[in-house]
Amino acid sequence: MTTMRVVSMAPGEFGVEVTEGNGVTGHRVRLSPGFLDDLLLAGVDQETIVRETFDFLLEREPATSILPEFSLEDVSRYFPEFPEELQRRLS
Repeated sequence: MTTMRVVSMAPGEFGVEVTEGNGVTGHRVRLSPGFLDDLLLAGVDQETIVRETFDFLLEREPATSILPEFSLEDVSRYFPEFPEELQRRLS
């Protein structure tokens, strides 16, 4: 079973703890206002965006493979379909 805890650390920055079985990983995620504007997501709750981003990533790789620190733009570089998929999930 996988569980996730998301904590706001600063404006546009979140800490995420993912527990998969007996393993726990920690991550820091940055959301740039420009990227959110480009995706027309500026008004969406940022914690929800982070949760959906992690759901997206965990569908593709284990938590241990997710970078310890990254921005949403970084996800787009590894997964080109991410921006469109995030918009779909949040609409």
